[in-house]
Amino acid sequence: MSVEQEFDSNFRYVMVAARRARQLQNGSPALVASRSGKPCRVAQDEIAAGKVSYVKNETSALKPEVNSPDIPKFAIF
Repeated sequence: MSVEQEFDSNFRYVMVAARRARQLQNGSPALVASRSGKPCRVAQDEIAAGKVSYVKNETSALKPEVNSPDIPKFAIF
């Protein structure tokens, strides 16, 4: 696992901001001063200041192959 500072997608940025906003709503202190009192905006300000990062897991999820005559297999072209 590695700590990432840059976001590889907008989806990941939104997920990190949403999780941090939830922490702020539950009473976590803000890491930076913000003009806004809204947790979502404070979380975005913290990310912009470099105070919030995320950990990316290096292992990928593998779907096990099930060999069963009852499960049809389709070819997608």
